[in-house]
Amino acid sequence: MIRQRLLAPVKRVVIKIGSGVITTPEGLNFAQLERLSEEMCRLHQNGYEVIVVSSGSVAAGKGDLGISGRPQSIPLKQAAAAVGQSRLMRSYRSVFRSRGENVAQILLTRDDLSNRRRYLNARNTIMTLLDYGIVPIINENDTVVVDEIRFGDNDNLSSMVASLVEANLLLILSDVDGLFDKDPGKHPDAALLHEVEHITPAIEAMAGETLTSLGTGGMVTKLKAAKRATRYGISTAIINGLRDQNLTRFFAGEDIGTFFLPTATPMASKKHWIAFTKKVRGRIVVDAGACRAIREEGKSLLPSGIVAVEGGFDRGDSVCLCDQEREEFARGITNYSQNEIIQIRGHKSAEISGILGYKYSDEIVHRDNLVFACKDD
Repeated sequence: MIRQRLLAPVKRVVIKIGSGVITTPEGLNFAQLERLSEEMCRLHQNGYEVIVVSSGSVAAGKGDLGISGRPQSIPLKQAAAAVGQSRLMRSYRSVFRSRGENVAQILLTRDDLSNRRRYLNARNTIMTLLDYGIVPIINENDTVVVDEIRFGDNDNLSSMVASLVEANLLLILSDVDGLFDKDPGKHPDAALLHEVEHITPAIEAMAGETLTSLGTGGMVTKLKAAKRATRYGISTAIINGLRDQNLTRFFAGEDIGTFFLPTATPMASKKHWIAFTKKVRGRIVVDAGACRAIREEGKSLLPSGIVAVEGGFDRGDSVCLCDQEREEFARGITNYSQNEIIQIRGHKSAEISGILGYKYSDEIVHRDNLVFACKDD
């Protein structure tokens, strides 16, 4: 009954399918992919807007390269993804088309969502596909990705996509039943948590011990994804995608998996984007007075309060704001580059034009482009 009440308002759902669900050590598990696709087709036909974030391209392509196990270098992974992504999409397209449904492929890098204009363009594309009744299938663009523009794992990507499209639910399909209070592989008395109201440090400690068997993530990355999504007001659940009809059973309100309740006071869209999507490029260290003014009085960061600048960044990049012990207390979008801030730090805003010969703004980081406590990415 509780699950049915929580699921009642859900209209738009992001379904993340992990590598451990649709691949084997040999490659793509087409039977599993077909079974899940059938269930997602039924959801779509029952009126849900479905967006899929799917892993599996590397596993689908490594066989053609003669690779066994996980590719050991980035070029090998990229080559396997180039071969496997088309195979993965062909498999999805075949099953969806056989049931009267259409799919579209979207490949993203972190840069695509870190840039506000491209972020909004990606959102517009996905929303248009949904308007036309097409199911978007999203993956990281592994063929071109490097560390600087990686999401890190598709759990992270799925939480970003959920906020991008303002989904009502993020559903993570894994190869485990959900979040346990301890590792069930080591502790026979481990208990499944059916509902989590708040993701506390104690809950996070449980995830540190519970691992999935395949893929780049584990329970830690799934819990981080849940934390990000629930901060935006999006309900999140982790269920076992290997169990037959679990997707259907979940939407029928059965008490399976772990359900994370959304926060009662969600972050605004732009603030959430700054906190969890836009990649941090540098660090600004501020004095005690500036730290207090920002944290306690809701002030913007002015050049007079800056002690040090670290990392290479440009105007419009995201930066961490740190106290003099180098502890991050906020992050935001800077109005000036690193080199410009080095020249004007410690000076008053009225002196900026005289030093630089121009002025974009009195503030280095405006309070409207600043958020607090963003350490879990």
